[in-house]
Amino acid sequence: MLVRCHASSLSDEASTPPQVIVHPGQQCVTPDGVELRERMALGVRTWGSNPDGSVQMLLGVYEEVGAVGQRLLDVLPPALVVSDDTWDSTLIPVLAKEATKQGPAQGVMLDRLLDLLLISVLRVWFDRPETEAPAWYRAHTHPVAGEALRLFHEDPANDWTLARVAAEVGVSRATLAECFRNAVGTPAMTYLTEWRLALAADLLRQSDATLNTVARQVGYGSGFALSSAFKRVYGISPQEHRSAAPAQ
Repeated sequence: MLVRCHASSLSDEASTPPQVIVHPGQQCVTPDGVELRERMALGVRTWGSNPDGSVQMLLGVYEEVGAVGQRLLDVLPPALVVSDDTWDSTLIPVLAKEATKQGPAQGVMLDRLLDLLLISVLRVWFDRPETEAPAWYRAHTHPVAGEALRLFHEDPANDWTLARVAAEVGVSRATLAECFRNAVGTPAMTYLTEWRLALAADLLRQSDATLNTVARQVGYGSGFALSSAFKRVYGISPQEHRSAAPAQ
């Protein structure tokens, strides 16, 4: 899996010159810019130079990453490899088969299968003894911090206070504060604020909902309160963030 990679080369040998360049939007051209997509089409979502070739590749790309996803990318290496001797997943053949089909909601199905494949790969990667998984990932198995994280993630709009979270988890405020800080590396309420603002950043670009609506969805009482917190953390207003969204 390639992370934070703007361009990469794939070949049978390091000395083999590029023959096809794949741009965003699945635009396939020669190094000279000659369109190849139609010429190399071998079926539904399938391209290649030889239909009987011995090498097949299944490619999935996330062209845009939101604020929530960026929190994950920030803790990953530029590239990670999971080999079949450590990971045997039934998702790959299912995704490969579905990729060649056309049917109702096929795009949605492929998106969800790709999401599941990504989650599965990351679990295997983070669970390796030699991998330094981020503190917030390891904290999910903590009996106290893990429960607090679950509450934050599942219901960010709740009017959480340290006392209310502690009561839900079944410990004192002092115990919650200490366990969360030790396990996650930040105070519980600081983590909640960061999580809410990341969700708000994505909601602002994924919908045309009003600022007040987004604020209520992520646990702020008003658009003004969200705007103040957003600008303090991101350095720009929610409207500026929304306006800077890439063109679709």
